[in-house]
Amino acid sequence: MLYPELFKSLEAARWNMEKDIPWDDFDPALITDEQLQTIKMNAITEWSALPATEMFLRDNRNDSDFSAFMSIWFYEEQKHALVLMEYLRRFAPEYVPTEEELHRVRFEFDPAPAMETLMLHFCGEIRLTHWYKAAAQWHTEPVIKAIYETLSKDEARHAGIYLKYMRRAIDRIGDQARLAFAKIGVLMANTKTAKALHPTNLHVNKEMYPQDSVQSHLPDPGWLERWLDTQIHFDSIWEGKVVNGILRNLSTLLETPIRTAKDLSRYRKEMSTQARDGQLAPS
Repeated sequence: MLYPELFKSLEAARWNMEKDIPWDDFDPALITDEQLQTIKMNAITEWSALPATEMFLRDNRNDSDFSAFMSIWFYEEQKHALVLMEYLRRFAPEYVPTEEELHRVRFEFDPAPAMETLMLHFCGEIRLTHWYKAAAQWHTEPVIKAIYETLSKDEARHAGIYLKYMRRAIDRIGDQARLAFAKIGVLMANTKTAKALHPTNLHVNKEMYPQDSVQSHLPDPGWLERWLDTQIHFDSIWEGKVVNGILRNLSTLLETPIRTAKDLSRYRKEMSTQARDGQLAPS
């Protein structure tokens, strides 16, 4: 099982909301209403770890090890929402999300293949790591800068743990897992379409379409694109860091040279051909 050691490592890295956030450094002259609104939207988005956890537990009922890890992931993601709301409560209470606004992002996600979902969230954690790094640079107020830097480190650790479960999946089911990871990797590493791709803005409930993404349930559904494009300026350089992180880890995981999205697409096509011809290695 991975969970016992993962618990130890994450427990050792855990930060304390009262002691490790420099609340006394707050400077009201360095925060704007525009920035406060983005903090609110991020807090609500982090709250959507609730329906994501419900999805993971439902779709991984046969995997108690991974489901146990969800207890840590859920706790830390909800803590992210809480620390952002605590910032607003202390310094701009009029921006604190209401319980109704938080509850709106809790809705059922359609069942999906476990391996594809695992890869999607691995990529999502890498992307969020860099989104929060960019947000920390955009903000000038020291307390919120420190918060985003702290959250970024958490998301990077989460990506590393998802990677461990991906490696375990390859050990257990071999090429079936490799093909699933390559399929999602091609989608998430496409620099032309993947800029804003993250589990919170993908369609997840066909009966609710088009109001079936977490972002569509925010008080301001168009916030994410503005945040990326005109506020934190998540440009091609930042996007390249996301893509390189995905490709570098997949290259190691799949034990094949993958330097570009084209390399990954070629690998996926080869695996798909083998699957169609019944040549994939058995589980």
